Amino acid sequence: MTSTAALRRDAGVLAGSLPPLLAHAERLAATVVLGDHGRRRAGQGDEFWQYRPAHEGDEARHIDWRRSARSDSHFIRQKEWQAAQSVLFWVDNGQSMSFASGKALPQKGERARVLALATAALLLRGGERVGLLGHDAPPRAGEMQLAPLAEALMEGGDQTEYGAPAFSGLRSNARAVMISDFLGDMAPIETALTHAANKGIGGVLLQVLDPQEEAFPFDGRTIFESMGGSLRHETLKAGDLRSRYLQRLADRKASLAELARMTGWQISCHHTGDSASAALLWLYRILEGAR
Repeated sequence: MTSTAALRRDAGVLAGSLPPLLAHAERLAATVVLGDHGRRRAGQGDEFWQYRPAHEGDEARHIDWRRSARSDSHFIRQKEWQAAQSVLFWVDNGQSMSFASGKALPQKGERARVLALATAALLLRGGERVGLLGHDAPPRAGEMQLAPLAEALMEGGDQTEYGAPAFSGLRSNARAVMISDFLGDMAPIETALTHAANKGIGGVLLQVLDPQEEAFPFDGRTIFESMGGSLRHETLKAGDLRSRYLQRLADRKASLAELARMTGWQISCHHTGDSASAALLWLYRILEGAR
C-alpha cells in the first residue's frame, strides 16, 4: 500500500496547491473508523467468508465435507464477494461555490472538494474504482488514484454562476456522487438524475450550504450580489424578504428530495459550519450500504 508520505510527495510534483487538499482529505478520512468492508457478502472471490447450511438445490461440489463431518448437517463454504464497483464524483465548480460568509468558515467549494476526495480515499482503500464525471480518464482502483483526482478537482473554476453535472463517464451499474449547493437551475440536475437512473446508476446528492444561506440574517439596507457578479439586488428592507427566501429554499430542498426519491437516489444537506466528519461518514455509509 502506498504510504501517505509518498502520496503527498507525488501530489507535490503535480501542483503546489495539491498537498493541502490531499492532506486535509487524508486527515478527514482518518476520522472514519472502518469496520467490515461493505463488499463482505457471498459471491465470487478467493477469501473465505462464512459457512451456511446446505439447501436443496446446492451442488455437492460446493459442500465443505470437513466442516460437515463435525455435525449432522451439510455446510456450504461461502467466499467473499470481491467485484470492485465504480464510483464517479461530480463536484460543482461554479462561482456560487466560492461563497463563505465568514473567515472562520470554508468556502462551499473547498468543503465539497475535501469531502469528495476523503470519500474517494475510503472507497479506494476498500478496493473500489473511483473517477470523476466529465473527465475522459476511466475510474481506477488503488490509492495512487488520489493524486490525479486532487489535481482534477483543483482545476480552474467554472465561469458560470452555477455549475451543471457532466454526463461523460457515466457507466451502467456504477454509482455517482454529486456535491453542490444546488441553488441554480433545476433542469440540468433533473436531466442528470433521469439519465443516470435510466442507465441503472444510483447515487447520492449532497447539498452544501453556508450557515448564512440557511438563516438569512439580514435586515435593513442590504446589497445582494452573486459571486460571479451577474446578479445584483439592493433593498432597504432585507428583513421583509426573509420569509419569502426561506420558503423558496424549503421549496428547493423539497424538489431535490422528490427528485431523489423518484430516481432512487439518496440526499442530505451539509452546512459548512458543521463537522465535515459527520458528512463524510454519511456519504461512506450510504455508498457502502447501496452495494
